[in-house]
Amino acid sequence: MNDTISLKSASRVMREAMRQTIKRYSIWYVVQGGLMMLAGAFAFAYPILPSSAVPHLLGWLLIASGIVQGASLIGARDVPHFWVQLLSVLISVIIGLMFLRVPGDRLFVLTMLLIVYFITEGISKLILSLTIRPLPNWQWVLVSGLIAIVAAILTWSKLPVTAIWVLCPLFGIVLLSEGAAIGYLAWQVRNVSSS
Repeated sequence: MNDTISLKSASRVMREAMRQTIKRYSIWYVVQGGLMMLAGAFAFAYPILPSSAVPHLLGWLLIASGIVQGASLIGARDVPHFWVQLLSVLISVIIGLMFLRVPGDRLFVLTMLLIVYFITEGISKLILSLTIRPLPNWQWVLVSGLIAIVAAILTWSKLPVTAIWVLCPLFGIVLLSEGAAIGYLAWQVRNVSSS
């Protein structure tokens, strides 16, 4: 009985810390969401680019996404699951750098890197959504995490015949859904706290 009460109070404290962080840094989260959506839209530009340029595009998009996510974590060390979010940032940047170094003809390697990214982002967003659950529209963050995990499963199921024309739209969908979810959540929290 006491364990259940202490678990509930610890959970309440974690959620309140997350809410306060999102309120305090809501502008960073809104910017992060907007830039992730912009990056997602760029990922759909693959048909107009030469196939050799696509891995570089994906690499730079991953690096930019990681940097923007990292900026939203500034001053948020006390937030519950901070290290999961930081791990997500590091993986985005590392995989982005690997995309820049791996030749475009190594599609299997690029595909495996994106699967790792999708899984990491999916788990990160699922944990974030369950942590912020009482906040308005937390379900959108949950859905974006599920979309990333489904993208990983779809990509894995298409191996070894995954083509770049499949990877770019999946990457775009993941970035668009996560950006929209985080941006909308932060915008709602910002409006509620300012009114």
